[in-house]
Amino acid sequence: MRVTLLGTGDTAGTPRPGCDCDTCLAARERGVERTRSSVHVVNETTGDVLLIETSPDFRQQFLANDVALPDAAVVTHIHFDHLDGMGNVYRLLDHLPVYAADETDPKTGESVAETIRRKYDYLDAVSVLPRSPHESFCVCGFDVTLVPVDHPPLLTYGLRVEEPETGAVLALSGDTSYRVPDDSRDALRDADLLLADGIVPASLCAYHPLGGRDEGPDGTPRTFGTKHMTKEGAQALADDLNADTLRVVHAAHRYPPDEAFDPPLAVDGETFDL
Repeated sequence: MRVTLLGTGDTAGTPRPGCDCDTCLAARERGVERTRSSVHVVNETTGDVLLIETSPDFRQQFLANDVALPDAAVVTHIHFDHLDGMGNVYRLLDHLPVYAADETDPKTGESVAETIRRKYDYLDAVSVLPRSPHESFCVCGFDVTLVPVDHPPLLTYGLRVEEPETGAVLALSGDTSYRVPDDSRDALRDADLLLADGIVPASLCAYHPLGGRDEGPDGTPRTFGTKHMTKEGAQALADDLNADTLRVVHAAHRYPPDEAFDPPLAVDGETFDL
């Protein structure tokens, strides 16, 4: 499979509009961007394209990376930075199957699949296909599994994508704290590439109203507040899951400029052949 990171930033992206912090200035100088979350996956056996998340930056991402439009999509949760590019399907695609979890969220009274169907009922091209967590399904020739993670107050999911012909595995933590359940960790293990949420370095937990939590043996917080991992949390998760390669995604502009654009932090446009 060929994986292109279309969007690797948090809800505001980097550079952030109107921001003159050192990191945003450095991003502009280097011509580097982190737009909102999206991953493009090509099955090189079948030629099919799977899109993970429909970013609000959909149009820009596809033009910037010169990649094919999707044959299907998977959406992990209903936050706008992962979903609200769905409207781009209008007049671009004749048909887009969209896969999403079928669990009812106590916070919304709907599953992710039901929310997408309701919000985009005007898009005749979109067919929403509910799927149960931990039950693998086939799409674009991949075996795909949604797994629950921890991103309060909403139900959210990580993802395992396996190419059965080659055994290549892409894993995504989704938006999550370090408190990924054990059975979900088991599903995400041994990936060739892990894309893990790491919104800021652990040092910034001191500035969050709720601080940090899920400290490692040296006391370093692996969760920033309650919703996202720190960079150190993402690295600890990759170690626990035995991931071959890690890229930290959903990164904010708060990283110091001297580390903001170096691996394992991801930037838009990176490609991986698994």
